[in-house]
Parts: sequence; structure tokens; C-alpha cells
Amino acid sequence: MKQRLNFQEKGQNALKALYGIGGYLKNASIEQALRDLVYFRVSQINRCAYCLDMHYKDARAHGETEQRLYGLSAWRVTNYYTPRERAAFAWAEALTKCEDVSDADYKEVEEQFSDEELIDLTMVVTTINTWNRINHAFPKEPGTYSVGQFG
Repeated sequence: MKQRLNFQEKGQNALKALYGIGGYLKNASIEQALRDLVYFRVSQINRCAYCLDMHYKDARAHGETEQRLYGLSAWRVTNYYTPRERAAFAWAEALTKCEDVSDADYKEVEEQFSDEELIDLTMVVTTINTWNRINHAFPKEPGTYSVGQFG
């Protein structure tokens, strides 16, 4: 395979914009534990090995259990997740799979999240989708991430 350009090196201007969104999300209304789970779930759907490695390690470092991470792809049939988490996963899956958000999914997420939180949750989902796609276009070696590597 032809070696691809190094996005981290050549895409500095584009990365500044994404890092800005990341900085916003670190202080956003969505709690870190839920961000970790949504990042991991969306990366599962998109089959982004680098992001799965990263977000698994980050979630574990933030106290997430292995059971909940292992069960995340089957969240609909487990009892490990709160109603708030389930609403976030349904929202994330609909947006990631480019499906129309059903009235039922919207009602569920609206019951669990304030308007500000719903906006922030949407930004969490769309941002990890962007990173997943960048890592598909310009792959990074899975397994090389260390917790805290990017600040």
C-alpha cells in the first residue's frame, strides 16, 4: 500500500479547528464518563481501530468497567446502562448511521437531556464521527495511544 500523508503533520490548520471543538467538549455539559462511552460506541460502529484503542484506554483510566465496555455493542439487551446512557446511545447510533431520528428516539433523549446537553451530545457524536473518518483516510497505528497523550 502506498504510504499516505501524515495528517497530524500536514493538516495543522484543520486540526486546530478540531482541537478547538475538543476543548469545548471537555468543558461541555456532558459528563466525561458518558462522553467516553459515546466515543467508544460510535468508534465501534465506524470500525475505527485507533479510536477504539484510545477511547477504551481513556474510559478505563476514568474508572469505566470492562463489563460495560465489553457489553456496549449490545447495550439494548443488557442492564448495565442508565436510561440517560441508553438515550445517548440511541441518539449516537441514529446520527452515526445517518438515519432519520425517530420521534421515539427524540422523545427519549429529550427526557434525559436539557436543550444545552442535547446540543453538546450532538457535538460529541459528530466530532467522534469526524475523527473516525480522518483515521480511516489517514490511518494511525492502533495500539500506540497512551492515556493523556493529546492533553
